[in-house]
Amino acid sequence: MTTVAIPGTAGLPEMRRLFDRQRQAFQADMFPSRAARLDRLGRLARAVDANEVRIAAAISADFGGRPEQLTRLAETMQVTGAIHHAKRRLGRWMRLRRLPTAAKFWPAYNRLLRQPLGVIGIVAPWNYPLNLALCPAVGAIAAGNRVMIKPSELVPRLSETLAQLIAEAFAEDEVAVVIGDAEVGREFVELPFDHLLFTGSTEIGRLVAQAAAKNLTPVTLELGGKSPVIVDASADMDLAATRIAYSKLFNAGQTCIAPDYALVPAEKEDALVAALGAAVAAQYPKLAANPDYTGIVSDRHFARLKALVEDARAQGGRVIELGGDATTGSNGPVRRLFPPTLVLGATASMRAMKEEIFGPILPVLVYRDLDEALARVNAGARPLALYWFGEDRAKRERVVRNTISGGVTINDCMMHFAQEAAPFGGVGASGHGAYHGEFGFLTFTKEKPIHVQSRLSGLRLLYPPYGRTFDIVAGLLKRFG
Repeated sequence: MTTVAIPGTAGLPEMRRLFDRQRQAFQADMFPSRAARLDRLGRLARAVDANEVRIAAAISADFGGRPEQLTRLAETMQVTGAIHHAKRRLGRWMRLRRLPTAAKFWPAYNRLLRQPLGVIGIVAPWNYPLNLALCPAVGAIAAGNRVMIKPSELVPRLSETLAQLIAEAFAEDEVAVVIGDAEVGREFVELPFDHLLFTGSTEIGRLVAQAAAKNLTPVTLELGGKSPVIVDASADMDLAATRIAYSKLFNAGQTCIAPDYALVPAEKEDALVAALGAAVAAQYPKLAANPDYTGIVSDRHFARLKALVEDARAQGGRVIELGGDATTGSNGPVRRLFPPTLVLGATASMRAMKEEIFGPILPVLVYRDLDEALARVNAGARPLALYWFGEDRAKRERVVRNTISGGVTINDCMMHFAQEAAPFGGVGASGHGAYHGEFGFLTFTKEKPIHVQSRLSGLRLLYPPYGRTFDIVAGLLKRFG
């Protein structure tokens, strides 16, 4: 049984037992064969496919309403796609690599072995609880590691479903799920993992890094921040608005790479606002009764979003609700629908411009020229993502080269996340390290250099006792490298 369900502070001994089991299993097989890794990836794919309906139902219940199609698109399809990508390329990723060898060391040669690290810890968030638990696990399993996963306590139904499907597919010394509250999470990150991957807020990420540092555990932090979308005057406003609205309202904005605020030329503000209104109406008609619109995960998060809007209004912002018939309160006993909301005239003092929004609220700021827009972006912490809409190639290159962010999508939003052949990760306050595809494989791998010496090595001429031979050989090496 791979589920460990433990409340409060009593969980550390059981988690340590599970960790020790995985460590022992790794010590017994420190370089799993390609066949063994493919078998584990295949079992994971089958478990996700067989439980797709259960997964969607569990997540919908946790959110108080989330469409099955969104879960398939953002969760199960992403996981199975990552598995298929890894399986097709695993042999190449595992291959012993040749490295160049300087002539002075010939006939010795260099090789590079991609070796598993051991036991990997993964702390998953609540917003995409399957994707952000299992996509990192795909890289860790492909690399030959054992894996322990701690899902968020805010999605208990999905956590239990995940634990059950993993228990059915894996022995506890292969992959295991630990269920528990925030205190269990704190104890989890204090285990001496060989690598720890955390996805969540910047604030909690700092605490995770501090806890991992006690064991010198390397950490990949996938955090968040305020990801800007810059709309250029050359952009097609209707197209930009359609794609911004889709990305901002996907999962009701509860996405770490959702566009957090928009920058638009002053003369294009009205056009963008009108186009956003039309896009929202087209994508989510009759919002309050629309099953395609996702609920906010908890009352606390709903209240937080409401407070952001009230603060913006109190500071003179112009607030526009685009949902029409949506309510700004709990919609029935469970479902929490927060209307798509624009904040015009947003200022730096507003909470909505200080905090990561993580909901369907979009501040819209105007700029006079591109220098002003770039200065605004670069004045803040480095974001997880940056988006630019326009047809002016020169401006596009300026934006890409003169900003620093985890990733960029041009003329759309969020699509860089879905690219298995590209790394996904943050920079600065939005995190460090990356995964997806081969980059995930390498995150959970030690690239170990191997130097193979020859019996004919001429370096023996540099051995003591030192004399004229040493001086001649050293002089030649200095001259010819």
